Order: sequence, then C-alpha cells, then structure tokens
Amino acid sequence: MAAILKGIGAVDGTAVGKVKRYARELTERLNGYIAEDPAREAAKFLAALENASDQIGRISERARKARENSQLAIMEAHQAMLGDPVLKETVLGKIAGSLPAPKAVIEAAEEYANIFAAMDDDYLRERGADVLDIGNRIAGILLDVRDDALDGEPGIIYARDIPPSVLSDMAGDAAQGLILEHGSTTSHAVIIAKARGIPTVVGLSGDKLPEGALVAIDGTAGEVVVEPDEEDLRRFSDRIEAERQRRALDLAAAALPAVTTDGVRVQLAANIGTPRDIDRAVELGCEGVGLYRSEFLFMDRDSFPTEEEQFAAYRAVAEKCGEHLCIIRTLDVGGDKPLPHLDFGRESNPFLGWRAIRISLDHPEVFVAQLKAVLRAGAYGKVAVMLPMIISAAEIKKAREYLAYAAGELEREGKAFAGNIPLGIMVETPAAAVTAVRLAGECDFFSIGTNDLTQYTLAVDRGNQRVRGLYNHFHPAVLRLVNDVIGAAHDNGIWAGVCGEMAGDPLAAALLVGMGVDELSMNSTALPRVREKIRGISAAGAKELAAEALLLNDGEQIRAFLAETLGDHSERRE
Repeated sequence: MAAILKGIGAVDGTAVGKVKRYARELTERLNGYIAEDPAREAAKFLAALENASDQIGRISERARKARENSQLAIMEAHQAMLGDPVLKETVLGKIAGSLPAPKAVIEAAEEYANIFAAMDDDYLRERGADVLDIGNRIAGILLDVRDDALDGEPGIIYARDIPPSVLSDMAGDAAQGLILEHGSTTSHAVIIAKARGIPTVVGLSGDKLPEGALVAIDGTAGEVVVEPDEEDLRRFSDRIEAERQRRALDLAAAALPAVTTDGVRVQLAANIGTPRDIDRAVELGCEGVGLYRSEFLFMDRDSFPTEEEQFAAYRAVAEKCGEHLCIIRTLDVGGDKPLPHLDFGRESNPFLGWRAIRISLDHPEVFVAQLKAVLRAGAYGKVAVMLPMIISAAEIKKAREYLAYAAGELEREGKAFAGNIPLGIMVETPAAAVTAVRLAGECDFFSIGTNDLTQYTLAVDRGNQRVRGLYNHFHPAVLRLVNDVIGAAHDNGIWAGVCGEMAGDPLAAALLVGMGVDELSMNSTALPRVREKIRGISAAGAKELAAEALLLNDGEQIRAFLAETLGDHSERRE
C-alpha cells in the first residue's frame, strides 16, 4: 500500500523514479571502521583504488559525450593522480605502519594537499583540492559510503544534506528529483536544483525511503508517495506529460522578447550559481546573467579558489552570454553561508555580522584575486562586478580603489583584461535603499536584492519556520523602498534591476514593470511565466497598477489586488 510523506515543496515539478541514497559522512563512518591486519588493509586499499579509477572513467566518458570539456579535463587529471605511484606507496607505507586503510588514504591526501598548497604556482596549488577529492573518493569506497548515487541510472536522490559543489558537478540527467532531510527552500542546494528544474522536497526524514524504493515526488505540494499504486502512477504520469507539453511551449516562446503590449521592453536575466547553470538559462531565453553567485566557487573546499580557477569559471559564463551582460557578484558569504577555511569566530547575529563586502574589504588579497579574475573574463564577453551588502558610499569607493589596483596588476603582468567594466551594488539593506539617491552617484547600476531587503526590512528570517509566514515581498514597506530605489537610480542616470524571488513572481514582475524597473533577474525556471505575464500587460496599465498598490496597507491585500486585477488566481505556495 502506498505511503504518502509530507515535506516542504521547494522546487516545482513532478517525477517518478527509484530512490538513490546519497551519504558522505566520512568522519562518522571512520569512527566505526573495524581494521583488519595490514596485509588485508593493503588489499582493500588496492581494490578501492581500482574501483575509484572505474568511477572516474565512467564520469569522464559521460563528460566526453556531453562535451563538458572543463569537467572532462578535471576528471582526466584525477585519473592521472590515481595512477601516481608515489601517492600509492605513501598510503601503503602508512598501512604497513598499522593505520587503517581509509585513515591512511585521508592522511596521505592531506599531506599531499599541503605540499601543493605551499607552492608558488597557481596551477599547482589548485591540484591540492584535486588530491583531497581523490582521497575522499577512495576513503568513501573503503568505508562503503555511497556517493556514487549521482552516477549510473537516473533516480530520485535522497540525502540528509548534499554539498552544493557535489550537486553542481552532477550530470544533468542524474537526478529526476531531490529529497533532502535538512535544508530549506532557500538553501544553496535548493538554489541549484531550481536553476536545473529538479523537482525538490525538503524536510523529510529518509526512514521510509529505502534504497531502490519506487517513489513519486511532487515538488510543488511537498508530497512524496512511496510505492505508488496504479492510480497514483496514472495521476503523476498525466502531470508529467502536462509539464512536458508546458516545457515545449516555453522553449518555443523563449526567443520572444519580454515586451509589453505598448512596446516597453524589460530585460530578463538569469540567476546562476555555477557555469553549468547558464546552459538551461540560455535555453529558456535569458538575456544575460543578472546574478552570478560567485560564492559557490568558494564553498565546500579547504582553501580559497585561485585567480586562475575563478577566471576559467567567469570566462565560461561570459562567453555563453554572448552580447548580453554577465553580472558577477563578489564573494557573499557569512550569515548562513560559512566557509570551512575562514574563521568567522562566534557571532551573536551572523546575518548582521561579518559577511559579504565586509569580508572582501578586510581580505584584500582575496578580493583583488577575484576582481582580477572578473576583469580578465571581461576580455571574453561583457561582464560587470556587483558588490553585496553595501551600506555606505565609502564601501563603494574603497572597492573601486581595489578594482583599479587589480587592473594595474594585470597590466603589469601583461594579461588581457577589460579596462572599464561597470561596477554596481546590490541594494539589499534598508540603509542602502534609504540612501540610494546618494549611492547612485558612486556606481553604474543598482540591483535590488529583494530576498535580503525583505528580510532586513521586516526583521524576518524566511528560513525560520516559526516566522516565515510574516515574510512577504508585497509588504508596503518593501514596495515603497523598491519604488524609491528605482526612482533614485533613474534620477541619477543609472539603471535599476531586481533579483531574487520577487523578480520571478509574475504578479510582482507586473508591479515592478509599473515602477519602471529595467531588468528582472531570476531562476531560469521562472523566465517563461514572467515573460508571458509581461507580454500580456501594458506599461501604462502597469504604472496605474503600481500607483494603486502603493496606496494599500497590507501585503496580503496587495497580493490579492494584483491577482484579481491581473486575472491570476493560482494558489500561493509557501
């Protein structure tokens, strides 16, 4: 008999498939590992080494067929390291000294990584992370940790949690759906899943989701049906077919511009977290990238990415954007985004603490490396740099000084770069919004980060289950700030965009058009609905709509007014 599990819908869509459990708790498994005699441990290590080589070979072949050249190059480098006789002898030596095989592998990999990290050459320093990856893969095999869930046949991936870097490296067809025990609708894994259109449910324990069980997942309702019966399968099959037809229509309309019935055009851009996200965004008709979350390059690793590593990632996206702009947000960590290799200390209120631009300005060596990478990518496309969490003109001026310094460094090094790229800021604090008219003179564009602006304005953490019902980007205070920021931008001759969940909400998009927004940047899956909404309204009508909405006193009242006026009575999903 089918069992229905109820979680939280995080990414819309439905799918049916078999459960593939992902787990990578190496430390926990290592503590419970029972070692045998050294000869037996050595044999297990050699078998694991061969197994790892087979895994890398399969991933390489998949990357080759998909023409994912960057991933193929990484996997080929990993394959070469697996065959390194010195690394192999080091591990065997540690086993002979009575270390259990998995611990010997981890120790050897860490020693090698430290050697690479101390090298002057950027390329060789990067190899340290590769060695750690290889060590973890071999140790995972020895400890029977299943991180090969993302290989082989597609399925519904279940995990207690999953690192964004692992998800970002996943082949495009590996996950039909995603079920996470931890995480929220705003977690980074979910952000990546949204960008790839993977139906996702969060907040579900895996107790009733055994490996290989057939499940049907509804990412909109947050529902998972375990061992669905014939009626369930028929119901989900109908919905999957309807979604397939909807996607076909979306693709057919992707080339249409987002232009109102009276001729006002709004640029629709995409929010992305990794270079791989841009392909789907382009397919759905994005006009550039409005928000490249560079922090994904910095997470789930043991050191900062090098300038070369960042340059390769930024260049790949800039080239795919073609004639359109790729806006790269500088490092935005802190709050709910820690870095394992950066000591944040203990903060009572990390969301109000040391984060985003504050970290970059306190670590110029990290900031300048990133700015140099962005400038170099500008030689291969149109790029802009965007500063997060700005609260003062002094921060923008200081960042400009570092940008000029980075350009000077590149000139001295003789590297190709774009000499004069736009510098903008995210308006995501009430301080920046209220003083927008003063900040506008210091930058080239505004991008209103409505997720954080709403949180900080309403003092509501949208990831907190107890108060998330108070989070509402239609709150009058938020709308008035957004309207004022757009006005301040235009009064000072710069353009204003909006990114975040609000930009991808068709009702809000119509309202923002009425406020005069120039660009909307959103998860790629939202592009078709927003494009359709904009093409169905007039700019003049939207302006009247915005004026009337701004007179209302309650967020829910404003939402209802927009839904009634725009003829959208779809249910709101929380």
